[in-house]
Amino acid sequence: MALIKFITDIQFDFGALSSVAAECSRVGIARPLICTDRGIVAAGLLLRLNAALGEVPAAVYDGTPANPTEAAVREAVSAFRQHGADGLIALGGGSSIDLAKAVAIAATHDGPLTRYATIEGGSPRIGANVAPLIAIPTTAGTGSEVARGAIIIVDDGRKLGFHSWHLVPKVAICDPELTLGLPPGLTAATGMDAMAHCIETYLSKAVNPPADAIAFDGLRRACRSIERAVRDGADREARWQMMSASMQGAMAFQKGLGAVHSLSHALGGLPVRPHHGTLNALLLPEVVKFNEAAVAEKVNDIAALFGTSGAAGLADALRDLNRRIGLPSGLGALGIAADAFPGVIVNALKDHCHTTNPRLATADDYRRMLEASF
Repeated sequence: MALIKFITDIQFDFGALSSVAAECSRVGIARPLICTDRGIVAAGLLLRLNAALGEVPAAVYDGTPANPTEAAVREAVSAFRQHGADGLIALGGGSSIDLAKAVAIAATHDGPLTRYATIEGGSPRIGANVAPLIAIPTTAGTGSEVARGAIIIVDDGRKLGFHSWHLVPKVAICDPELTLGLPPGLTAATGMDAMAHCIETYLSKAVNPPADAIAFDGLRRACRSIERAVRDGADREARWQMMSASMQGAMAFQKGLGAVHSLSHALGGLPVRPHHGTLNALLLPEVVKFNEAAVAEKVNDIAALFGTSGAAGLADALRDLNRRIGLPSGLGALGIAADAFPGVIVNALKDHCHTTNPRLATADDYRRMLEASF
């Protein structure tokens, strides 16, 4: 039996940031902690948020790393408690939003954070008493602002997922204005993250027709807009469409992701800390080829958006798109060594996305995908 839920309140359009004070009041946040990173601060986006908050007394934690860690969660929880915060505002990309979700757990639940990880059976332990969260994305990629999950590197080095419907932000404020001028490389990497979400959701065999429709429409928008957004950071229409694609991919991926993400989560825990969206982009071609045997018709649906047919044609089109938008040619270019693959495969087989791939991968399958993506 399929469970289908779409529950997030979303303020979406240019200028949506102006609603943040009213939304804090509506969801009962009087003293928020803002979770962000120093790049967002340097770009002036924190100043814009503070201006929109007006007299709402907010504290700031700006130490979010590119791949959020359990250590950073502890630091932010300390700031949350020192401020006497009663809620959170996440301002940034998926890292800041995921960090804030982990803070929402850790500030209100006892025990180590790993107790609440999905693969540790922790989802049912996450209660409705999590701190309320408003999410404000500044990239168009992860869609974490409308998703029930967070990905955190825990103290033992594993990159783990935390999932609960209680973690869905109370409000997502999606203001494409905040993505204008995002550097081309980050636009490309985050944009391919959004595309990977849409593709893997659509290919998943789970039953959720609304998710299929949302993901396919999001992919169509991204296909038409990602190169424009990379080429011209001030292209307002392209930025609007990419933010919609990102949001739609995450609204839909409650249906389940797949081998792209089981591998990218495992690779993301390596010491070189490669960017998640870039990993997804490089892994997509080989994963769609692997999945064709299970979902050939759906692979063809996606291939048609790229003006081709079949998994081989789609894989070539995805590689060519990666090249045109300036992404690396393979995993080796990210500083990943092939001798890391055995450990990566072990973690990918344990990942929560492994079992929702349309075709169950073996260790040998993962090895072949990694080698072909190298």
